[in-house]
Amino acid sequence: MPVIAVVNHKGGSGKSTLATHLAAWLARQGLMVMLGDMDRQQSARTWLKQRDPSLPAILPWTADHRGVLRPPTGVTHVVLDTPAGMHGLELAKVVMSADAVIMPVCSSFFDRDSAASCITELMTLPRVASRKCRLGVVGMRIDARTHSAQTLRQWALSMQVLFLGVLRQTQVYVRGLENGQTVFDLTGSAAQVDLEQWEPILQWLRPIAQLTPAGEQTRPESRRENFSPDHHSMDRIPAARANSLMPAQEALAHGDLLSKFAKEHSGRGVIPPPTAGADSVNPFRSKPDYHSDALI
Repeated sequence: MPVIAVVNHKGGSGKSTLATHLAAWLARQGLMVMLGDMDRQQSARTWLKQRDPSLPAILPWTADHRGVLRPPTGVTHVVLDTPAGMHGLELAKVVMSADAVIMPVCSSFFDRDSAASCITELMTLPRVASRKCRLGVVGMRIDARTHSAQTLRQWALSMQVLFLGVLRQTQVYVRGLENGQTVFDLTGSAAQVDLEQWEPILQWLRPIAQLTPAGEQTRPESRRENFSPDHHSMDRIPAARANSLMPAQEALAHGDLLSKFAKEHSGRGVIPPPTAGADSVNPFRSKPDYHSDALI
């Protein structure tokens, strides 16, 4: 089951925007997709509630009779919308479960500085360092009238991380997300420019999501030595990874200590039930919002 995690230490970087669009794109391919909202703000879950039933379905977490969160039956692909400030063991558990990490980064110095710290931490994790979990950067809210795109491209090269492309700042995203839509759900020419900007990102993701053979992919510049597009293959590498997504989700049980998790007969781990009195599906509903990760 391919797992794509959207990660950045900084709130308001566009993680929920990126995650909802990735989930919608996968759903448009006829896949059973789950959008796992790990953030206290629950922006992605709120967006899902606005989504028209006539659009390709995207599933949220489900909870069993014990209040245990798990992917719904039949899910084949997962997109994780992670919270701001996630680091240490919580970040490591997400990476253990992920096939790819995509980091949205805005062009300001503060955004780049925060993202650099996150990339540095990610690079210390074995699955990222060995390229068994792919890492790519996407420029967010880029104004075409400025040099922001080139600034981000040069910054990514200096960080030796793959730069996938940029998404422009436009009301198309704002209006669409307010209605539970994405640029992939719009008809006509309204989102043509945006769809073209998405193509290099999706081109990188197709083999990771097992949608096309890796050999058919034309790769963007490499993040490693010599920055040659052919330097490292985008082939999906069978690798040691977590048995499930669930260990990465222990952050959902606010205040709980990290612990070992039970496994079901299928080998899939689950997270413990939320603490007493909490919403079994959304344990953050009664909790204060410590992070501000804007949808746009």
